[in-house]
Amino acid sequence: MKKKLISYAVNLLLTAGIYTVFALLIQGGVINRYYEGLLINIGINIILAVSLNLVTGFLGQLVLGHAGFMSVGAYAAALVTLNSGLPEAAAFPLALLAGMLAAAIVGFLIGIPALRMKGDYLAIITLGFGEIIRVIVLALDFTGGARGLRGIPSLADFTWVYVLMAVTVYVIFTLIRSRQGRAIISIREDEIAAEAAGIHTTYYKMLAFVLAAALAGLAGGLYAHHIGILTPAKFDFNYSVEILIMVVLGGMGSITGSVVAAIILTILPEALRSFADYRMVLYSVVLIIMMLFKPSGLLGEFEFSLASIGRKLRARFFGGAVSRKED
Repeated sequence: MKKKLISYAVNLLLTAGIYTVFALLIQGGVINRYYEGLLINIGINIILAVSLNLVTGFLGQLVLGHAGFMSVGAYAAALVTLNSGLPEAAAFPLALLAGMLAAAIVGFLIGIPALRMKGDYLAIITLGFGEIIRVIVLALDFTGGARGLRGIPSLADFTWVYVLMAVTVYVIFTLIRSRQGRAIISIREDEIAAEAAGIHTTYYKMLAFVLAAALAGLAGGLYAHHIGILTPAKFDFNYSVEILIMVVLGGMGSITGSVVAAIILTILPEALRSFADYRMVLYSVVLIIMMLFKPSGLLGEFEFSLASIGRKLRARFFGGAVSRKED
């Protein structure tokens, strides 16, 4: 217990330290608005990748409609902000909660029929539902239709995105290491054996699916209040595949891998922007090479923890004396 508390404290200090450094650089003008926007996009993509990893990596269910849940959260949050009549300081957190709730409800309704299927069938069903959501948004008047929803205030700054990204990572990390998380992983390993052991597989599958949808809705709400305009074309099948690539590239079953892959795959297109004619070709080649030589992803199932690394270094350099003292 003591080691676990120390580990949480060290990682919390590391998270706060990283935020402090970036916040000071932004306030000092070292990081301009373009790079601040890039950092915000990285945070949003981390939320999306980590939430999808819960279903695809830890639960073992291939989902191809994550962008659909993001769009539900984005439009719900934007509509609350535009129509609530509340001050922006109060409307924004309320809008994010509304986006999460709307995405969770849609995820629950879709999960009822979808989670009865497995493998490729589940992927096809979630893909179909994702496209249905996009078409419905396209047809509705109050969402702006094909014109899009405009005039959304830009309230999602670096602080909001960073804090919510850190909370998302912490929630998923803690869940996976809990009794519920072990039940979710057991379903991935062998669903029949998990049922035989008394695990309520339907409940845990729905729990992971709805939580992932809610977090995608949170990412959508942040995206809407960062960009300021929403169009249905943004949340198409291709964007769902981009999120899935982040999970696969980082390592299915590795939260740290999803974070690293989200950072790389957000920065890489921007870094290759000067090679506009060849950017997507280079982007694809990098992914193909990665999958050929490292099919388990960048980190496989490895998780980074500064506290655990510190313990290993002390054990390496100080030997058994430290271990006996810690025990």
